[in-house]
Amino acid sequence: MTRQPTIVDALPKAELHLHLEGSIRPETVIEVAARHSVKLTPAEVNARYSYSDFASFIETFKWVTTFLRDPDDYALITRRLLDELLGQNVVYAEITISAGVMLRRRQSVEANFTAIRETAQSVPFSRLRTAWIFDAARQFGADSAMEVVRSSSGLERSGVVAFGMGGDELSLPAVNFRPAFDLARGAGLHVVCHAGEIGGPEAVRDAIELLGAERIGHGIAVMRDPALAESLAMRRIVLENCPTSNLLTGALAKQINRPDASLGDHPLRKFLEAGLSVALSTDDPGMFHTDLQTEYSRAASLGLSNQQLLQLAEQSFTSAFLPPIDKRKLLDDFRSAAKSAGLL
Repeated sequence: MTRQPTIVDALPKAELHLHLEGSIRPETVIEVAARHSVKLTPAEVNARYSYSDFASFIETFKWVTTFLRDPDDYALITRRLLDELLGQNVVYAEITISAGVMLRRRQSVEANFTAIRETAQSVPFSRLRTAWIFDAARQFGADSAMEVVRSSSGLERSGVVAFGMGGDELSLPAVNFRPAFDLARGAGLHVVCHAGEIGGPEAVRDAIELLGAERIGHGIAVMRDPALAESLAMRRIVLENCPTSNLLTGALAKQINRPDASLGDHPLRKFLEAGLSVALSTDDPGMFHTDLQTEYSRAASLGLSNQQLLQLAEQSFTSAFLPPIDKRKLLDDFRSAAKSAGLL
C-alpha cells in the first residue's frame, strides 16, 4: 500500500503509545541476534512478523525480546527508533519500556534504562524530547507489577513519567493490580492501561474505575458501548488509538465479531465525531510495518478531514504527561507551524 502524504507530515508531532521493543524492524532483529551468535534469515523474521491473532503477536513479541540481553542491545534499538522519529518530525515521544520483561529475565532495569536514557540524551537526538513509561505485563501477575513500580522508584528526574500495564488483558482481573497502580500514583507517576483492545467495554471501565487509568491504550471496544463513549467524552479520558495494530493483531476483527475486518471498520472517525479525545499512535511500529506518518495517512483514508487530522495531532500534545509550561510551548510551536503552512 502506497502511503499518501497528509497535511500533518511536515508539522511537529507527538506520539504517546509506542513500545520500544515493538519498534524493532526485521533487519534490526537480525543484527541484535547476531550480536549473541544467533543467525536469523530475513525469511524467518518476516514469517514471525506476520500474525493470525493477538496471541500470535504476543508470541512474536516474546521471541524478539529474547535477543535483548544487555544494555548495548537496548542502546541500539533506542538509537534506531529515535532516528525514525526524527525523520517523521516527531518532537516529543512517550516511549513504553517493558520493564516487566526485563525483570522476568533477571536483567538490571537500572542498567538497561541508563543505556536507553543516555542514548536519547546524546547529541544526535537533542531535537527530540523523550519521556518513559515503565510497563508491566498483565499475564505476569500482580507481584510482578509491583516489582515494576518499585523499579521506577527515584527515576522521575530521569524522565520516567508513568506506570502502565499491557500484555494479555484477558489473563487476570484488573482488581488484582489495584495495589500496584495505587503505589505508582502515590509515587507521583501517571498511570495508563491497555484496555478494550481484545477485551470488552467492561475492561475499559475497570481500567478507569478500579485502576484510575488516565489514558487508555487502544480502547476500541468503546465502540460497542455508547453510554461508555459518552462518559469518556465528558471526562476527557484519552483513547490511544493504533489502527494498523488493531487490524494486524485481529483485535478489530474480535471487536466487530467479523474475521474479514478491514481498516475501514476502525472506529477512529466515529470516536472523533462523538467528541472523544483520541491520540493517534503506532503501538509497535517495527512489528506492524508502520510509522506515525503512515498512521495519519490511514486515518485520512477513513474519511477524516484536514481539520480532524490537525485535531488528532494537537490532541497528542494536549494529552502528554508534561508540565503545563512545557506542554504549552509544544502546542504553541505546533500551532505556529500549522499557521505558517496556511492550515489554521
